[in-house]
Amino acid sequence: MAQDTDELRDTLGRPIRDLRVSVTDKCNFRCHYCMPAEIYGEKYEFLPRAELLTFEEVARLTRIFVGVGVKKVRLTGGEPLVRKGLERLVALIAGIDGLNDLTLTTNGYLLAQNARALKDSGLQRISVSLDSLNEEVFRNMNGRGYSPKRVLEGIRTAAAADIGPIKVNAVVQRGVNDHTVVDLARHFKGTGHIVRFIEYMDVGNLNGWKLDQVVPADEIVAMINAELPLEPIDANYKGEVALRYRYVDGTGEIGVIASVTRPFCGDCTRARLSTDGKLYTCLFAGQGTDLRGPMRDGASDDDLRGVIAGAWQQREDRYSELRTLFTAQENPAKKVEMYQIGG
Repeated sequence: MAQDTDELRDTLGRPIRDLRVSVTDKCNFRCHYCMPAEIYGEKYEFLPRAELLTFEEVARLTRIFVGVGVKKVRLTGGEPLVRKGLERLVALIAGIDGLNDLTLTTNGYLLAQNARALKDSGLQRISVSLDSLNEEVFRNMNGRGYSPKRVLEGIRTAAAADIGPIKVNAVVQRGVNDHTVVDLARHFKGTGHIVRFIEYMDVGNLNGWKLDQVVPADEIVAMINAELPLEPIDANYKGEVALRYRYVDGTGEIGVIASVTRPFCGDCTRARLSTDGKLYTCLFAGQGTDLRGPMRDGASDDDLRGVIAGAWQQREDRYSELRTLFTAQENPAKKVEMYQIGG
Protein backbone atom coordinates (compact mmCIF):
# COMPACT_ATOMS: atom_id res chain seq x y z
CA MET A 1 0.00 0.00 0.00
CA ALA A 2 1.38 3.41 -0.94
CA GLN A 3 2.25 5.90 1.77
CA ASP A 4 0.08 8.97 2.22
CA THR A 5 2.59 11.80 2.02
CA ASP A 6 1.79 15.27 3.28
CA GLU A 7 4.16 18.11 2.44
CA LEU A 8 5.90 18.99 5.70
CA ARG A 9 7.90 22.24 5.79
CA ASP A 10 9.85 24.15 8.42
CA THR A 11 9.76 27.87 9.25
CA LEU A 12 12.03 28.61 6.28
CA GLY A 13 9.96 26.57 3.85
CA ARG A 14 12.36 23.61 3.71
CA PRO A 15 10.71 20.20 3.21
CA ILE A 16 11.79 17.01 4.96
CA ARG A 17 13.36 14.66 2.41
CA ASP A 18 16.34 12.88 4.00
CA LEU A 19 16.66 10.87 7.20
CA ARG A 20 19.98 9.90 8.73
CA VAL A 21 19.74 7.12 11.30
CA SER A 22 22.54 6.48 13.80
CA VAL A 23 22.29 2.79 14.66
CA THR A 24 25.06 2.79 17.28
CA ASP A 25 27.20 5.27 19.18
CA LYS A 26 30.17 2.89 19.17
CA CYS A 27 33.04 2.97 16.69
CA ASN A 28 36.19 0.94 16.11
CA PHE A 29 38.09 4.08 15.00
CA ARG A 30 39.08 7.09 17.10
CA CYS A 31 39.33 9.80 14.47
CA HIS A 32 40.42 13.00 16.17
CA TYR A 33 37.78 15.12 14.42
CA CYS A 34 34.96 12.95 15.79
CA MET A 35 35.92 10.65 18.71
CA PRO A 36 39.42 11.58 19.94
CA ALA A 37 41.04 8.66 21.76
CA GLU A 38 42.10 10.75 24.73
CA ILE A 39 38.42 11.31 25.55
CA TYR A 40 36.77 8.17 24.22
CA GLY A 41 39.19 5.71 25.79
CA GLU A 42 38.73 2.10 26.85
CA LYS A 43 36.77 3.11 29.95
CA TYR A 44 34.34 5.41 28.14
CA GLU A 45 30.77 4.27 28.75
CA PHE A 46 28.58 4.17 25.68
CA LEU A 47 24.82 3.74 25.78
CA PRO A 48 23.58 0.48 27.31
CA ARG A 49 21.81 -1.77 24.83
CA ALA A 50 18.38 -1.16 26.39
CA GLU A 51 18.62 2.53 25.49
CA LEU A 52 19.32 1.88 21.81
CA LEU A 53 16.42 1.73 19.43
CA THR A 54 15.70 -1.82 18.33
CA PHE A 55 15.72 -2.56 14.61
CA GLU A 56 11.93 -2.85 14.70
CA GLU A 57 11.66 0.55 16.38
CA VAL A 58 13.97 2.13 13.80
CA ALA A 59 11.93 0.61 10.97
CA ARG A 60 8.66 1.82 12.49
CA LEU A 61 9.90 5.37 12.87
CA THR A 62 11.43 5.31 9.40
CA ARG A 63 8.07 4.28 7.95
CA ILE A 64 6.45 7.26 9.70
CA PHE A 65 9.15 9.61 8.39
CA VAL A 66 8.56 8.33 4.87
CA GLY A 67 4.87 9.06 5.40
CA VAL A 68 5.63 12.76 5.96
CA GLY A 69 7.99 13.20 3.02
CA VAL A 70 11.31 11.39 3.52
CA LYS A 71 12.58 9.77 0.31
CA LYS A 72 16.16 8.86 1.25
CA VAL A 73 17.51 7.08 4.33
CA ARG A 74 21.17 6.87 5.30
CA LEU A 75 22.34 4.50 8.05
CA THR A 76 25.22 5.91 10.08
CA GLY A 77 26.83 5.65 13.51
CA GLY A 78 29.29 5.68 15.21
CA GLU A 79 30.33 2.91 12.90
CA PRO A 80 27.14 1.14 11.80
CA LEU A 81 28.85 -2.15 10.95
CA VAL A 82 29.86 -2.75 14.58
CA ARG A 83 26.18 -3.36 15.32
CA LYS A 84 25.56 -7.05 14.73
CA GLY A 85 22.93 -8.14 12.26
CA LEU A 86 22.66 -4.78 10.51
CA GLU A 87 21.52 -6.51 7.33
CA ARG A 88 18.26 -7.33 9.13
CA LEU A 89 17.57 -3.62 9.64
CA VAL A 90 18.47 -2.97 6.01
CA ALA A 91 15.88 -5.53 4.93
CA LEU A 92 13.21 -3.99 7.16
CA ILE A 93 13.80 -0.49 5.79
CA ALA A 94 14.26 -1.58 2.17
CA GLY A 95 10.72 -2.94 2.25
CA ILE A 96 9.11 0.41 3.08
CA ASP A 97 6.91 1.60 0.24
CA GLY A 98 7.71 5.13 -0.92
CA LEU A 99 11.41 5.03 -0.04
CA ASN A 100 13.59 5.76 -3.08
CA ASP A 101 17.12 5.48 -1.73
CA LEU A 102 18.76 3.45 1.05
CA THR A 103 22.44 4.00 1.69
CA LEU A 104 25.09 3.51 4.39
CA THR A 105 28.09 5.47 5.62
CA THR A 106 30.95 3.37 7.01
CA ASN A 107 34.66 3.63 7.76
CA GLY A 108 35.03 0.49 5.65
CA TYR A 109 37.04 -1.57 8.15
CA LEU A 110 34.33 -4.25 8.44
CA LEU A 111 32.91 -3.79 4.97
CA ALA A 112 34.55 -6.69 3.13
CA GLN A 113 32.85 -9.33 5.29
CA ASN A 114 29.47 -7.55 5.24
CA ALA A 115 29.08 -6.18 1.71
CA ARG A 116 27.31 -9.14 0.12
CA ALA A 117 24.80 -9.54 2.96
CA LEU A 118 24.02 -5.82 2.88
CA LYS A 119 23.45 -5.89 -0.87
CA ASP A 120 21.26 -8.99 -0.67
CA SER A 121 19.18 -7.28 2.04
CA GLY A 122 18.44 -4.27 -0.14
CA LEU A 123 21.23 -1.73 0.39
CA GLN A 124 21.59 0.40 -2.73
CA ARG A 125 24.57 2.67 -2.21
CA ILE A 126 27.44 3.21 0.18
CA SER A 127 29.80 5.97 1.32
CA VAL A 128 33.18 4.99 2.74
CA SER A 129 35.29 7.32 4.87
CA LEU A 130 38.94 7.33 3.80
CA ASP A 131 40.86 10.45 4.74
CA SER A 132 44.15 9.53 3.10
CA LEU A 133 45.96 6.74 1.25
CA ASN A 134 49.20 7.62 2.98
CA GLU A 135 49.92 4.92 5.58
CA GLU A 136 51.35 7.20 8.24
CA VAL A 137 48.71 9.91 7.80
CA PHE A 138 45.80 7.47 7.83
CA ARG A 139 47.11 5.54 10.83
CA ASN A 140 47.40 8.81 12.74
CA MET A 141 43.99 10.13 11.73
CA ASN A 142 42.01 7.00 12.60
CA GLY A 143 43.54 6.90 16.07
CA ARG A 144 43.96 3.11 16.01
CA GLY A 145 46.96 2.68 13.75
CA TYR A 146 44.90 0.92 11.06
CA SER A 147 46.19 0.75 7.50
CA PRO A 148 44.10 2.05 4.58
CA LYS A 149 44.59 -1.33 2.84
CA ARG A 150 41.67 -2.94 4.69
CA VAL A 151 39.39 -0.04 3.78
CA LEU A 152 40.42 -0.35 0.13
CA GLU A 153 39.65 -4.08 0.29
CA GLY A 154 36.18 -3.22 1.60
CA ILE A 155 35.61 -0.82 -1.30
CA ARG A 156 36.67 -3.47 -3.82
CA THR A 157 34.38 -6.05 -2.21
CA ALA A 158 31.42 -3.65 -2.18
CA ALA A 159 31.97 -2.87 -5.85
CA ALA A 160 32.12 -6.59 -6.65
CA ALA A 161 28.80 -7.01 -4.79
CA ASP A 162 27.31 -4.40 -7.12
CA ILE A 163 26.73 -1.77 -4.42
CA GLY A 164 27.01 1.58 -6.09
CA PRO A 165 27.82 4.16 -6.93
CA ILE A 166 30.42 4.17 -4.17
CA LYS A 167 31.39 7.51 -2.67
CA VAL A 168 34.65 7.97 -0.79
CA ASN A 169 34.55 10.69 1.88
CA ALA A 170 37.69 12.50 3.02
CA VAL A 171 37.73 15.16 5.73
CA VAL A 172 40.52 17.58 4.85
CA GLN A 173 42.43 19.27 7.66
CA ARG A 174 45.26 21.73 7.08
CA GLY A 175 48.64 20.44 8.18
CA VAL A 176 47.27 16.93 8.68
CA ASN A 177 46.25 15.39 5.36
CA ASP A 178 45.87 18.26 2.89
CA HIS A 179 49.11 17.26 1.17
CA THR A 180 47.57 13.89 0.22
CA VAL A 181 44.41 15.24 -1.47
CA VAL A 182 45.66 14.94 -5.05
CA ASP A 183 46.94 11.39 -4.51
CA LEU A 184 43.50 10.33 -3.24
CA ALA A 185 41.79 11.92 -6.24
CA ARG A 186 44.24 10.30 -8.65
CA HIS A 187 43.81 6.84 -7.11
CA PHE A 188 40.04 6.77 -7.69
CA LYS A 189 40.03 8.64 -11.01
CA GLY A 190 38.60 6.36 -13.67
CA THR A 191 37.23 3.78 -11.22
CA GLY A 192 33.65 5.01 -11.23
CA HIS A 193 33.91 5.84 -7.51
CA ILE A 194 33.33 9.46 -6.49
CA VAL A 195 35.67 11.06 -3.94
CA ARG A 196 34.06 13.80 -1.86
CA PHE A 197 36.39 16.14 -0.02
CA ILE A 198 34.82 17.61 3.12
CA GLU A 199 35.83 20.83 4.83
CA TYR A 200 36.86 20.18 8.44
CA MET A 201 33.82 21.15 10.55
CA ASP A 202 33.21 22.13 14.17
CA VAL A 203 31.02 19.14 14.95
CA GLY A 204 30.35 18.37 18.59
CA ASN A 205 32.31 19.99 21.40
CA LEU A 206 35.50 17.98 21.71
CA ASN A 207 37.43 17.92 18.44
CA GLY A 208 39.48 21.09 19.01
CA TRP A 209 38.21 22.73 15.84
CA LYS A 210 39.91 25.93 14.68
CA LEU A 211 39.00 27.93 11.61
CA ASP A 212 42.59 28.14 10.42
CA GLN A 213 42.65 24.34 10.07
CA VAL A 214 39.90 24.45 7.44
CA VAL A 215 41.07 23.97 3.85
CA PRO A 216 38.46 25.84 1.77
CA ALA A 217 36.71 23.94 -0.99
CA ASP A 218 38.06 26.34 -3.62
CA GLU A 219 41.61 25.55 -2.51
CA ILE A 220 40.94 21.81 -2.65
CA VAL A 221 39.56 22.09 -6.18
CA ALA A 222 42.51 24.24 -7.26
CA MET A 223 45.02 21.68 -5.94
CA ILE A 224 43.39 18.88 -7.89
CA ASN A 225 42.73 20.95 -11.00
CA ALA A 226 46.42 21.90 -11.25
CA GLU A 227 47.30 18.25 -11.92
CA LEU A 228 44.00 16.67 -12.98
CA PRO A 229 41.97 19.30 -14.87
CA LEU A 230 38.39 19.74 -13.69
CA GLU A 231 35.25 21.55 -14.76
CA PRO A 232 32.12 22.29 -12.68
CA ILE A 233 28.88 20.41 -13.36
CA ASP A 234 25.32 20.87 -12.17
CA ALA A 235 23.92 19.33 -9.00
CA ASN A 236 21.96 16.11 -9.34
CA TYR A 237 19.07 17.63 -7.41
CA LYS A 238 18.15 20.71 -5.38
CA GLY A 239 19.68 20.50 -1.92
CA GLU A 240 22.59 18.23 -2.87
CA VAL A 241 25.34 19.00 -0.36
CA ALA A 242 28.35 18.39 -2.60
CA LEU A 243 29.54 20.80 -5.27
CA ARG A 244 30.29 18.60 -8.31
CA TYR A 245 33.27 18.70 -10.67
CA ARG A 246 34.15 16.29 -13.46
CA TYR A 247 37.51 15.51 -14.99
CA VAL A 248 37.90 17.23 -18.34
CA ASP A 249 39.10 13.97 -19.90
CA GLY A 250 35.81 12.28 -18.99
CA THR A 251 37.22 9.82 -16.45
CA GLY A 252 34.88 10.58 -13.57
CA GLU A 253 34.04 13.25 -11.02
CA ILE A 254 34.72 14.51 -7.51
CA GLY A 255 32.67 16.47 -5.02
CA VAL A 256 33.49 19.03 -2.34
CA ILE A 257 31.33 19.67 0.70
CA ALA A 258 31.84 23.28 1.76
CA SER A 259 29.82 23.52 4.94
CA VAL A 260 32.17 26.17 6.36
CA THR A 261 32.97 28.43 3.40
CA ARG A 262 29.76 27.98 1.39
CA PRO A 263 26.97 27.03 3.80
CA PHE A 264 23.97 25.25 2.28
CA CYS A 265 21.52 25.60 5.16
CA GLY A 266 18.92 27.21 2.89
CA ASP A 267 18.43 23.95 1.01
CA CYS A 268 18.87 21.53 3.92
CA THR A 269 16.20 18.83 3.97
CA ARG A 270 17.88 16.46 6.45
CA ALA A 271 16.51 15.10 9.71
CA ARG A 272 18.61 12.95 12.04
CA LEU A 273 17.51 10.13 14.34
CA SER A 274 19.98 9.51 17.15
CA THR A 275 20.99 6.15 18.56
CA ASP A 276 18.67 6.64 21.55
CA GLY A 277 15.69 7.76 19.50
CA LYS A 278 15.84 11.54 19.45
CA LEU A 279 15.02 13.62 16.39
CA TYR A 280 17.61 16.28 15.61
CA THR A 281 16.92 18.85 12.92
CA CYS A 282 20.56 19.96 12.47
CA LEU A 283 24.00 18.36 12.63
CA PHE A 284 25.00 21.14 15.03
CA ALA A 285 21.89 21.04 17.24
CA GLY A 286 22.11 21.02 21.01
CA GLN A 287 18.83 19.28 21.79
CA GLY A 288 16.66 16.66 20.17
CA THR A 289 13.00 15.68 20.36
CA ASP A 290 12.43 12.36 22.12
CA LEU A 291 10.61 9.75 20.05
CA ARG A 292 11.70 6.63 21.91
CA GLY A 293 9.93 7.55 25.13
CA PRO A 294 6.49 8.14 23.62
CA MET A 295 6.88 5.09 21.37
CA ARG A 296 7.70 2.78 24.26
CA ASP A 297 4.87 4.31 26.28
CA GLY A 298 2.39 3.16 23.66
CA ALA A 299 2.10 6.14 21.30
CA SER A 300 0.31 5.37 18.04
CA ASP A 301 1.80 6.06 14.61
CA ASP A 302 -0.43 9.12 14.38
CA ASP A 303 0.85 10.34 17.76
CA LEU A 304 4.47 9.94 16.65
CA ARG A 305 3.73 11.56 13.32
CA GLY A 306 2.39 14.56 15.22
CA VAL A 307 5.56 14.83 17.32
CA ILE A 308 7.75 14.66 14.21
CA ALA A 309 5.61 17.21 12.37
CA GLY A 310 5.65 19.59 15.32
CA ALA A 311 9.44 19.44 15.62
CA TRP A 312 10.00 19.97 11.91
CA GLN A 313 7.45 22.75 11.52
CA GLN A 314 9.22 24.70 14.30
CA ARG A 315 12.65 24.15 12.75
CA GLU A 316 14.68 27.29 12.08
CA ASP A 317 18.22 25.85 12.12
CA ARG A 318 20.89 27.45 9.96
CA TYR A 319 24.00 27.01 12.06
CA SER A 320 26.53 27.02 9.22
CA GLU A 321 25.22 30.32 7.89
CA LEU A 322 25.64 31.82 11.37
CA ARG A 323 28.82 29.92 12.33
CA THR A 324 31.00 33.02 12.79
CA LEU A 325 28.51 34.45 15.26
CA PHE A 326 28.30 31.21 17.24
CA THR A 327 32.02 30.42 17.33
CA ALA A 328 32.83 33.98 18.43
CA GLN A 329 30.80 33.55 21.61
CA GLU A 330 32.81 33.21 24.81
CA ASN A 331 30.70 30.25 25.92
CA PRO A 332 29.21 28.71 22.76
CA ALA A 333 26.18 26.49 23.16
CA LYS A 334 26.84 22.77 23.57
CA LYS A 335 26.19 20.65 20.46
CA VAL A 336 25.33 17.00 20.07
CA GLU A 337 28.37 14.83 19.28
CA MET A 338 28.57 13.60 15.69
CA TYR A 339 28.91 9.91 16.61
CA GLN A 340 25.44 10.11 18.19
CA ILE A 341 23.68 11.34 15.03
CA GLY A 342 26.04 10.56 12.16
CA GLY A 343 27.68 12.98 9.75
